[in-house]
Amino acid sequence: MNNRDFAKRDFSGLRVTLGGGMAVQRVVSEKWLEVTGCPIIEGYGLSETSPTATLNPPDTTAVPGSIGLPVPSTEIAILDDDDQPLPSGQAGEIAIRGPQVMDGYWNCPEETARVMTPEGYFKSGDVGVMDERGFVRIVDRKKDMILVSGFNVYPNEVEGVVAMHPGVLECACIGQPDARSGEAVKLFVVPQDDSLTEEQLFAYCREQLSGYKKPKYIEFRKELPKTNVGKILRRELREETVVA
Repeated sequence: MNNRDFAKRDFSGLRVTLGGGMAVQRVVSEKWLEVTGCPIIEGYGLSETSPTATLNPPDTTAVPGSIGLPVPSTEIAILDDDDQPLPSGQAGEIAIRGPQVMDGYWNCPEETARVMTPEGYFKSGDVGVMDERGFVRIVDRKKDMILVSGFNVYPNEVEGVVAMHPGVLECACIGQPDARSGEAVKLFVVPQDDSLTEEQLFAYCREQLSGYKKPKYIEFRKELPKTNVGKILRRELREETVVA
């Protein structure tokens, strides 16, 4: 969509657009719908679920930001740190049970025991919330959560807000060790052009984010590390920060 010629295409033949691999940011969904006239239908799954676990119905306008409902014969539970089910509206680890879920990791019984509950649910490592209708929304990866002075900060939320800034092309945030707060939010930004400044972005974040969620550090980059399918690699950014 950042290619100016893209919007000139004829999208009359486009019937379905699927999003997966990472959360589709709101600004991306809205722009895609505006340009193509076709909503992005988000789904969710992992290699361990062969790979689909949830999918939105074709009409996603009623549940923005959702990864949808469990696919047929599949059950989703939201678990606390003791693997106990949480009520709707509370954030916890997404757990999946169904015929497409693996029996276990090959020749790795200890790792299998770590991710499978006695009831046969696979613990995904993703934090999510389920509403009263059964629609699930991903909050973030459990291991990507940033702990600032005892408060949980989820990178997806920060990135979603920052991505709405017109001067930001793409962004990612991680937790950086901090002597005062334990961890602090560090934001990496690829700007649309050279006119964007750190001061402008700091001011924007002060207006849009709660105090403990605001980035303490901002670093501009020409590009961000990604997988072959375009998923931003926060892990590499964390490793770079630790080395530095």
